[in-house]
Amino acid sequence: MRLSSMLTIFLTFAAAAVVALVAANFSVKLIEDSSEISVRDALDAKGMTWAEVEANGLQVSLSGVAATEAIRFAALTTAGSVVDAARVIDDMGVAAQEALAAPKFSAEVLRNDSGLSVIGLIPSSTDREYVIARFNSLAGANDVTDLLETADYPAPDGWESALDFALTAMSSLPRAKVSVQAQSVSITAITDSAQEKAQLVQDLNRMAPDQISLTLDISAPRPVITPFTTRFQITKDGASFDACSADSEKAAKQITTAAQNAGAINSRCTVGLGVPSPRWADAVTASIDALAKLGGGSVTIADADISLVAAAGTSQSEFDKIVGELENSLPPLFALQSKLPEKQDPNAGPAEFTATLSPEGQVQLRGRVNDIALRELTTSFAKARFGSDKVYSATRVVDDLPLDWATRVLAGLEGLGQLSNGAVTVTPETLVLSGNTGNPDASTEIASLLAGKLGDSTPFDVNVTYQKKLDPVLGLPTPDECEAEVAAIVAAGKINFEPGSATIDSSALGTMDDIATVLKRCGDLRLEIQGYTDSQGREEMNLALSQSRAESVLNELRARRVVTKSFKAVGYGEESPVADNDTEAGREANRRIEFRLVRPKTASTPDETTLETAAENGDTASDTTTEESASE
Repeated sequence: MRLSSMLTIFLTFAAAAVVALVAANFSVKLIEDSSEISVRDALDAKGMTWAEVEANGLQVSLSGVAATEAIRFAALTTAGSVVDAARVIDDMGVAAQEALAAPKFSAEVLRNDSGLSVIGLIPSSTDREYVIARFNSLAGANDVTDLLETADYPAPDGWESALDFALTAMSSLPRAKVSVQAQSVSITAITDSAQEKAQLVQDLNRMAPDQISLTLDISAPRPVITPFTTRFQITKDGASFDACSADSEKAAKQITTAAQNAGAINSRCTVGLGVPSPRWADAVTASIDALAKLGGGSVTIADADISLVAAAGTSQSEFDKIVGELENSLPPLFALQSKLPEKQDPNAGPAEFTATLSPEGQVQLRGRVNDIALRELTTSFAKARFGSDKVYSATRVVDDLPLDWATRVLAGLEGLGQLSNGAVTVTPETLVLSGNTGNPDASTEIASLLAGKLGDSTPFDVNVTYQKKLDPVLGLPTPDECEAEVAAIVAAGKINFEPGSATIDSSALGTMDDIATVLKRCGDLRLEIQGYTDSQGREEMNLALSQSRAESVLNELRARRVVTKSFKAVGYGEESPVADNDTEAGREANRRIEFRLVRPKTASTPDETTLETAAENGDTASDTTTEESASE
């Protein structure tokens, strides 16, 4: 009985334990499910559907990959707001961040009379000290403002070449802005004249490395014309300008239109600075119209003074009428002097002084002068201007010459000195200067000179012809013309070598002399001397032989004092045959030397700049290089 009671008690306790255990497990499961559902709902409400929630007893684990560290922290905070934060287990990861892109390296250099500034971001691999030292050599250590920053990223392709070219170009750019990026350079600069601009553009294009795209924006200021002069004449040979000045393109068009209406052909005006009145074009146009009505003569406008000379034989009444109309139509400030010459006796002997300048620079002085002092002064002036060994004087002293004869003679000689060749004739009635020049503005400059020296009392004619071949800049052959000339020489006299050797055959030395003569005249061409062989022999040997032969040609040019710093010799071996290698004649043709121009590529304007653009003080014309291939 006693045993049975104890068993009953034990079973009762055992049953209670089982019930308690079942109840505990049920409670834990209920808490897990409740916590998991509540946390998941909270995360989903905030758009964090990527997060996985798993409850294990009282602990709540979060897993998944957050986009950023901030989003991961936000998920932990959200879960901690639902259950005790101590119960939250962080098993989340963060997505790997992409590697930061390399920055866009660029530098901008601004140079003017005040010094030099450089700003930009350059790779740390660039020798910054060397760059600044180059700038210091140009502007001085105290005049260089260094605003460069560096970044520890690899230098992009073409960066070092572009920067080195920019540093070299700055030596010839006293007023410029240079923008440098990988494989591209943009230059904005100001020059003192159109001739200097043309030369600078040519030099920069030749210096640019092959892989660099170069953009040029070079401006030249308008010339200062003093006195501001226009001279128009109508003769039996037609109507033309001796000089034409305008203060704007609009004014130039107005003046040339009036000249065309008066019979002139292919008129041209120099646009410059120094105009005495905003209504200059109106005064010039009215004067040309009046001269056209008279039917002949000349009109000279020097600043605000107008001198009109009608053709001899013009009706006095017609002359008075037209001159009166002109006087009343002129804008304020302008003053008119008019003259109707008398007909000259054709049987009267000439009282004149002449000076001629030959293309070789020889000067002859002939004719009449007032006195011995003027003869000596004229001879001394000519020798000082043209060279003492180039002047021959055969003048004689006579009476009855105009009082201003000396002024006319010396002014005529000064004008003659601005020509390549020509002549000046001084008579009591007029001064006539004619000849050829390489300066497109020489006619205007000479007319301004004579107007300033002679005033309104002496009429003059300036008949100057511009010839491109005499122009010190444009007269130079273009790179294409040089390439063509060299190609013609090589075609006429092939550059041969001793068999299997890089030694130039003696028969080709005359050809080398002719090539050297052309290249000296062409200046700093960017030229590639290319060597080729036939297909006989091993390819490696042919390549080496072609390289050696190209270098031999380069050395021969150096021996003839050709500037070859922009030349390079390249051997191409068997490449690019021009004939069939199966025949002797074909192989002979393939063994050759070619001269080929290397041109820079076209560039687009850089995306942005960080310094002010160089100040412009005149009309601007942009010049952009182009990429072409050239072969012979």
